[in-house]
Amino acid sequence: MKKIIRGILCLGIACSVIGLSRIQAKAQEEYKILSGIYVEDMSLEGKTAKEAKAMIDAYINGLSSKVIRLTALDGNVVEITPSQAGLSWSNQEIVNEAAQIGQSGNVVQRYKAVKDLQHENKVYKLEFDVDKEMIAQILAEQCSEYNSEAKDATLSRVDGRFIVNPGQTGQVVDEAASIQSLQDFLNNEWDREDASLALVVTVDEPRGTEEELSKVKDVLGTFTTSFSTSGSSRSANVRNGCELINGATLYPGDEFSTYEAVSPFSQDNGYYMAGSYLNGQVVDSLGGGICQVSTTLYNAVLLSELEVTERHNHSMIVTYVDPSADAAIAESSGKDFKFVNNTEAPIYIEGVTTDDKHITFTIYGMETRPGTHGVRYESEVVSKTYPDTEVIYPDASQPIGAVSVQSAHIGYSANLWKIVTENGVEVSREKINSSSYKVTPRTATVGVLTADPNAYNEIMAAIGTNSIDHVKNVAAALAAAAAPPAEGVPIQPPAGGVPVQPPAGETQQPPAADPAAPPAEAVPAADTAQEPAA
Repeated sequence: MKKIIRGILCLGIACSVIGLSRIQAKAQEEYKILSGIYVEDMSLEGKTAKEAKAMIDAYINGLSSKVIRLTALDGNVVEITPSQAGLSWSNQEIVNEAAQIGQSGNVVQRYKAVKDLQHENKVYKLEFDVDKEMIAQILAEQCSEYNSEAKDATLSRVDGRFIVNPGQTGQVVDEAASIQSLQDFLNNEWDREDASLALVVTVDEPRGTEEELSKVKDVLGTFTTSFSTSGSSRSANVRNGCELINGATLYPGDEFSTYEAVSPFSQDNGYYMAGSYLNGQVVDSLGGGICQVSTTLYNAVLLSELEVTERHNHSMIVTYVDPSADAAIAESSGKDFKFVNNTEAPIYIEGVTTDDKHITFTIYGMETRPGTHGVRYESEVVSKTYPDTEVIYPDASQPIGAVSVQSAHIGYSANLWKIVTENGVEVSREKINSSSYKVTPRTATVGVLTADPNAYNEIMAAIGTNSIDHVKNVAAALAAAAAPPAEGVPIQPPAGGVPVQPPAGETQQPPAADPAAPPAEAVPAADTAQEPAA
């Protein structure tokens, strides 16, 4: 019983305390603020805390039409209003504090507070806050066009002489520092009228002086390859890629990405359709032949003894350099050729193509290697794998007589060795890469579309021999003897596997075109001319 009574008493006391607190809080809300209490220049006399807050909110809203002109780079101005900056007042507790002055505490404390107000007003200062994300978005949208990156001093080579092209200072609005500067201005200097404020700008100085660039005068390495057997489109791609790299200046520690320098592979960027390697086949693609550019540059870099950071061999062997001396780039597989200027001076890359279809890259810099030092590279073929079959694809979309042939590629495993000499005597030999190249068979795509069942059976029988040369002979004979197509719809071949070997003594109907077959170009019973790809 005593426990029950004790519990009831405790509950009653708790309720009394809570009730008293609520009464005091409500009384505080209803206190009328005394005379002599201000927020900024606004008198709060006679207002409750709630009324004072509403008055200040209205005052803040009234500031929303003011304009703050932010001076950006080169005198450009970005105008922003407090409302766009997400202006708010952060010290809202001052209204409750103001309401308690002279109305809380004992009699002596209240009397003293009133007397103090009679001698000196109590003035609260508003503290402002801004929405940093809103301001950052405005600066990003309106100031980005005024930002300018630093442009390093570069070199040009005219008539065998180097010319220094001065750099340009970069200027960028420092968003974080500018936002903090705006908030500090609003809290400490703003007179609540239209105002101007300079944004914080970071100045980025360009690299390179005339003295530094004048060190570039020595040939560190040069290399040439021929594209004399290339057609006009591939030749144009080689020339275009060379020109895009020509004139590059790299400072010590800079990494050069060949892919970034020559891409995108588009008509707008000067490229044409030409042969390239894809999945063991030679296919036409925009920029075909660009790998001869990267390969030529790779060998110049090796002779300059710069640091290679990324290099990939081709999927199949190329003919313009020895095995393992190539460097492929490809958008589809992410292949790139990259290297770093690991010398103590800038380097300059000169790329030149000639009328007789040669491409040369020469790397200039400051030679620090002794005159007795020499370097050369040797290709080592570890193994060869020869194709042991031929593959023939019937193509029901092409007429009998159309034959497109792609040459076989021998598979290679190869290494590239760096040989260093002093006074012509070998002092070191280092393997710098290993490469593996796929073996691919000689393939043919053969037209089988005809309205003559006998001609169809004959070409299919030829395909079944798996001899491309025999198929070419049969296709040529059938094309020569072909009569004009009969009226009506030609015989439509059913779906079938490829390559096809017709069973002996069994009549076959033409198969449907294989969707996985490589693209074919109709040529009358002759190999498609192959030029260097990739």
